[in-house]
Amino acid sequence: MNVRRVRVTEVSHVQPAEKTTNNNEPRDHHAASINLSPFDTMFLALPPIQRLFIYHDDGGAGKDDLPPYPALARTLRASLAATLALFTPLAGKLTARSGSDSDDLVVDCSPEAVRPGVRFVEAEYSGDMLKLARDVEHDADAFLQLVPELDVRRLPAPVLAVQVTRSAGAGAVAVGVSMHHAVADGKSLWQFMRAWAATSRDGGGEEVLLPTPTFERADILRHPKAQPAARQFARLLAPDMPAMNTLPEPDWTRQSRRTYLVAADQILSLKRRISQAAAKDQPPPTSYVAIASVLWTSIARAAKSPDQDDATDDDDAYYFLFPADCRRRLRPPLDPAFFGNCVKFCCARATTHDLCRHDADDALARAAAAVGRAIREQVEEEDPLGDVDRWAETIQGIPRERLAQQGSSHRFMAYEVDFGWGEPSRVEIVSVFNETMAMLVGARDGAVQVSVALPRDRMDGFQDSFVSQLSA
Repeated sequence: MNVRRVRVTEVSHVQPAEKTTNNNEPRDHHAASINLSPFDTMFLALPPIQRLFIYHDDGGAGKDDLPPYPALARTLRASLAATLALFTPLAGKLTARSGSDSDDLVVDCSPEAVRPGVRFVEAEYSGDMLKLARDVEHDADAFLQLVPELDVRRLPAPVLAVQVTRSAGAGAVAVGVSMHHAVADGKSLWQFMRAWAATSRDGGGEEVLLPTPTFERADILRHPKAQPAARQFARLLAPDMPAMNTLPEPDWTRQSRRTYLVAADQILSLKRRISQAAAKDQPPPTSYVAIASVLWTSIARAAKSPDQDDATDDDDAYYFLFPADCRRRLRPPLDPAFFGNCVKFCCARATTHDLCRHDADDALARAAAAVGRAIREQVEEEDPLGDVDRWAETIQGIPRERLAQQGSSHRFMAYEVDFGWGEPSRVEIVSVFNETMAMLVGARDGAVQVSVALPRDRMDGFQDSFVSQLSA
């Protein structure tokens, strides 16, 4: 039974701070609307990206002590306004182009759409926030209450919401962010978080020297298949526009969600063991491929029933779906400051027999080979948008009961999001849109944080395999 532990104390809205030129004329970096690309529209049915950052006092009088809550909230509001001056589309609305007969979806950045601004929720948490930051097992109900609601079920839809929650007990505060997935991928969200945190550290009210984000999708939309695919996804995922055919989130009461830390030396050991067990012509694994391999094999072992035989026929396939960043792989490559979605889902395939071999290193090597092959064949050796008209068909054709999915990236340095009172004690990915899913972020000292969601009856089996493979 859900227990309401968060009490909303105030709801306000934050508008982008007005910036002027040297002649005190208003300065505007953004177009009135931004067309969505197929990279964007394929995320229309997903719930928002939700991220949670928990901060607490260090117990002394050091620089990492949290400021008094009223001052903290004022700094976050002021720095958010200054950051939105660069990221103004995040204060806009996702909508259908007015008078369009082509199902074009856009981010409306007009003054009318930007008003009243980004919803800014202040709240108080009655539980033990420090326990939330420590526990391996997620308190999914509490995490969901600490991120703001963002209604994406109908157009026009808001793009961003923020929630700041103080703990009623020990000195701690949580910053929750919800962002519409059709407007940004994980890399873009972290781009925004870094900018907001840097502005807050600088005093909160002024725009610091940061790379200006670029929102223009023209280079993507010039691809001959891009605009037809974007409209295809819109018709598929929003057939009753302005209503959105959003996918329901998995029932978290039937899931177990846990977070693990993979240390830098464990990653090195995984890469070495995979290389030793791999075929002679198999490229050495990257850190990403090594972590994906131990995740995939552990999920497959947990899903395999005890009486399942070692059949190796094609019907015994198990799939691994994961995103690959296409910014540098497009021709021409996108500006490094590009803000939006630019990932393609790659699908690796192997047999359960290969993933669950008694020789664990052999299984890891086979998983690594399949993941590496998927990256090469699906985004490196071919035009990433060349098969965009088949993306939906490919993903829908994967049996859900034989699918493991991984999101986010170990390159996202989540623990560097310092608003001026030190690094977070816990960063968590709250939004999970698949029954079986793992999410990565970079952690301290070269480690990688892995957050895993699985059916409850599979989590202990996953943990046994995952921990034993890391410590082998």
